Amino acid sequence: MKILFVEDDAMNRLVVRDMLTVVGVGMDEAADAVTGLSMIDATRFDVILMDLRMPGMDGLTAIRHIRQRVDDKATVPIIVITAETGDDLLARCRASGADHVLGKPVAMDALFDTLCDIMPDDMTSMN
Repeated sequence: MKILFVEDDAMNRLVVRDMLTVVGVGMDEAADAVTGLSMIDATRFDVILMDLRMPGMDGLTAIRHIRQRVDDKATVPIIVITAETGDDLLARCRASGADHVLGKPVAMDALFDTLCDIMPDDMTSMN
């Protein structure tokens, strides 16, 4: 499984990377959305984890760019990982094209459950 985490906070990237390491899954990282989009241009990822609040381009805009692609990368599952809250958060994320939304701090079981929903064969082979 190939995962990209687009997140400007290095500590948040480290925490998620450590969680994934427990089950033997590696993770590529981008510290901003523009870099993340460039990485998606160059590499096929199985799952994208996306923060919402980043300098420059925000996560919802980046998700819309991914969903507007004309290749198979437009359909890669996207999990928003955010500290944002609000009654309309899920609706805004879904309207942009996100598949799932997890709150920060992200719980390991919530992350794994979501990854298992998206990629059940890949995750069950890790355990």
